[in-house]
Amino acid sequence: MNVYTSNNEIIIEAHKGSSTAKKTITQVPKKPVVKATPKPTATPKPTVVPMFFPPTAPAKPVVKKPVVKKPVVKRTYKPRVKKAVTKVNLSDRLTKMVPTAGVAYQPEFEPLVHVPVYFWCDLPKLFNSRVDIIGEVVDVALRPSFVWSFGDGSFYATTESGGPYPSGPIHHIYKQPGTYEVSLLTTWNGTYTHNAVTRAVTGTVKKVSIALITIVNAPTTFKG
Repeated sequence: MNVYTSNNEIIIEAHKGSSTAKKTITQVPKKPVVKATPKPTATPKPTVVPMFFPPTAPAKPVVKKPVVKKPVVKRTYKPRVKKAVTKVNLSDRLTKMVPTAGVAYQPEFEPLVHVPVYFWCDLPKLFNSRVDIIGEVVDVALRPSFVWSFGDGSFYATTESGGPYPSGPIHHIYKQPGTYEVSLLTTWNGTYTHNAVTRAVTGTVKKVSIALITIVNAPTTFKG
């Protein structure tokens, strides 16, 4: 640490390693210096220099060139026509192919109450068909099953197509006279063969047949 004066100032000088720091402290304030005010001088008058302007040439008329618009050529694009993709469903094809049952019953005219009525349909026990679908040949074998609804709340399920009196296995006795709606629900299921491989048909094909039957009271006969 070293403190000294120089030029009427106190200097504090510190050393640390290779670094040196100095800080100055004013000891006596300096007297202000009064500057002399200069005498005003006369402002010289501006000298007017005549300027010569040459005559202005007349402006040339500006001729605007007509703007020619280029014709806009509209490109006509042909609409893209999407090719229809035909989806062929085997179940839809089979629904149109399988026959619809015709309902028959006996006696045909005014069956009586408390007397058996025999029902049957005209469907085969096995339906075979060959379907050509998108260039592929498919052999189909379907078998029907039946659910009879006799219109009075009674049902009967069977795989038989029924038959007339007296050997028909499907018969029903009505206890009240009236007109009844008889419905027959036929469900087809089975297998199909393609490229010598047999598989089960996924799902079923169902069709409904309806017939009206009128049941009457039996006449009363008195015997003496």
